[in-house]
Amino acid sequence: MPMLKIPKVIKQKAEGQAADAIREAIMDGVILPGARITEVQLAAEMSLSRATIRTALHQLQKEGLTTLIPYTGWTVISLTAKDAWELYTIRSSIERLAARMVAYSINEAKRSAISASLERLISISKTGNTQVIADAYFALHNTIVSQAHHGRLLSQYESVEQQVRLCIRSTSSFMHDVSALLEQQSFIVEAILNGDIDEAGNLAETHNLSEGNTPNTLAASSYANGTRLQAWLAYVWLATGSEVVDWMFKGTLAVRFRLRNCMKRPRNWTA
Repeated sequence: MPMLKIPKVIKQKAEGQAADAIREAIMDGVILPGARITEVQLAAEMSLSRATIRTALHQLQKEGLTTLIPYTGWTVISLTAKDAWELYTIRSSIERLAARMVAYSINEAKRSAISASLERLISISKTGNTQVIADAYFALHNTIVSQAHHGRLLSQYESVEQQVRLCIRSTSSFMHDVSALLEQQSFIVEAILNGDIDEAGNLAETHNLSEGNTPNTLAASSYANGTRLQAWLAYVWLATGSEVVDWMFKGTLAVRFRLRNCMKRPRNWTA
């Protein structure tokens, strides 16, 4: 009997499903940066127990998406310009090391896994769905880091991955040129598969530092996408090193989410 290629059902506890749902709400801007969320409200809206919600929120806290403030409750993180700079510089360092390690130890199993992940990204890019493309993009980078077979390195990567996703989704920082993104990924993968250690590390680092991953490039990409205020704030932070603008940067992220959500809502233009 031929294979039907039906996807496997993934068994997941309620806590995991709750964490996925809340995480997606944060990423999509349904729950805004800096918003205060309560276990009672989430439990009621999701028809789950408070204990289940609490476990889910603690998981998101490990990912850096929520914080628990004593005597206040849970709050969604609000990224500052300095936060963005820290996230991207850490990510570039992790991915540089991972790329070098995988290139050094490349074999058929690693080559197959990384090639398949890149092919999936290229295929999905044809859909034009930026969120799905972003998921495939992160899946590729997660695959590269995983293939280093370095548990602590992977743990460090996963600790910042969701925060980087949030920053990218809030600014759409690399989706203005998908073809350039694919070209960069292809070069990185090619260097890794060829076992070119130095080239793989350099390309991985350069990619992270050129695609909106420092205050300077974040500002440039934000400016290109029309967020001139956010661009100006990032340039000020870069030039002065001052954290005075951080509270203003937080505000622009929240506004960006609100504007994006308004654009998603159907409009009756004849009214």
